[in-house]
Amino acid sequence: MWTDKQRGIRVSQEELLCKNACGYYGNPAWQGFCSKCWRERNRTPGAERQDISPSNDGTPLTFSKFEEKKNMEKGRRINTMRRLFLGGPSPPKRQESSESHTNALKAYQGLEPGDFTGFLKLLRSPSSQRLQSRCTAFLNTMEAYHNLPVQKQSDLVQDFYQNTAEHFSSFSEAQVSQIMEHIEKLTMTRLHKWVFCHDSCDDEQKDLTLQRRIRSFNWVTPQMLNVPFPDKETAVTGDPFLPAITAIIEMDAKRAPQDKLACVTKCSQHVFEALSTSSSEPANADDFLSGLIYVVLKANPPRLHSNMQYVIRFGLPHSLMAGESGYYFTNLSCAVAFIEKLDGPALNLSPEEFESYMLRRRAPSGTRAKERVQIASDTQHLIEELKGRQEKLVDGMNALKLQLDEWVQAVQMQVNEATAQSDLVLKEMTAQSELSQRCSPPAHDAALKEDDDIKEQTVLVLMDQDACQRDTDC
Repeated sequence: MWTDKQRGIRVSQEELLCKNACGYYGNPAWQGFCSKCWRERNRTPGAERQDISPSNDGTPLTFSKFEEKKNMEKGRRINTMRRLFLGGPSPPKRQESSESHTNALKAYQGLEPGDFTGFLKLLRSPSSQRLQSRCTAFLNTMEAYHNLPVQKQSDLVQDFYQNTAEHFSSFSEAQVSQIMEHIEKLTMTRLHKWVFCHDSCDDEQKDLTLQRRIRSFNWVTPQMLNVPFPDKETAVTGDPFLPAITAIIEMDAKRAPQDKLACVTKCSQHVFEALSTSSSEPANADDFLSGLIYVVLKANPPRLHSNMQYVIRFGLPHSLMAGESGYYFTNLSCAVAFIEKLDGPALNLSPEEFESYMLRRRAPSGTRAKERVQIASDTQHLIEELKGRQEKLVDGMNALKLQLDEWVQAVQMQVNEATAQSDLVLKEMTAQSELSQRCSPPAHDAALKEDDDIKEQTVLVLMDQDACQRDTDC
């Protein structure tokens, strides 16, 4: 597979494809098969040969009996799946109206690519109750049975993808892929903590082994891998592969397989950009693979094996079998396989030179000087960055101080206005009080005089009544 060439590490396009010649990309994790062929190969291990084991009565099974037995096993597996996720037979439910179902499908067709928030809103709508119930039941069941072997969990998730895709059978292939990406993100974001680096597999141990393996090759230079590298511009621009290194490291922070694949795609695109700036010649596939190997060696991504296995087990098949993401992921798998088998001839080194490098008895010529130049360049870049951040911080502090002064002035003006208004109101109240006091005595005297007149009239009336009474008595 690996052959030396003046530029890059050569791998033919045919070696990236499935061994079944189905046209899709293969993967070393699937022994060179694509995900579809690999699953079919593992699920029907007896299909390639006729079972001649004896039956209960001692006679060999005929082919018809073998087919009957295989169909029974398949039916038993399907029934087990239904009992596991549907909880046994249930009474028939009222079918959704065709109008509601049609409206829901039209709404899903109108989703913009990557609009996961819009998908969640549609999923919560009454017209999507059936799909929402199916997703919720599956997630709850997977969490309840999280102790199942990881390969069994992978089969269940892939079956769920396949069954859910049938819900959108009237859609185009591109629309189904878009909807299923939302389904995958919804499902695996919640199941990540249960299935990633599962206890039933040895992913964690393989992560440590691969990490130590990559760390032991920290002396490998781009020249050994025939990667175009701008030696003269390094002191000025730094490592052109740094964005790719950052992107591949970010993969471990993602939870959905498609987000991890997006990091691989971003890393690969940065590799092509670095190659285009490092050489006047256009980058080819061999240059890309060499550059990707260099990025993996320099980045030493955390839990690389577990992340790749997670994508393989729980990612959508079409994302790995074809397209840009499938091509980049296949090359990443090839890069890891190359590192696992890396030896002297692959680097154009003799066995003695390779062993000396591995035992740290020698270092590549000019490596220390380049490292010092690189460190100085990175330090200078960091100082300039810190200086810029400090200037922005000072500008921000000055702007904040100015805003604070303006706020204090505004508050002071409001206080002064409130004080002036309060004084004015107080003066008006005082004036009204004084005016009322001046007007009060005459009015009081008039009231007293009126009372005296009333009393006098009352006395006169009583006297007249008394005189009349005396006259009557006489």
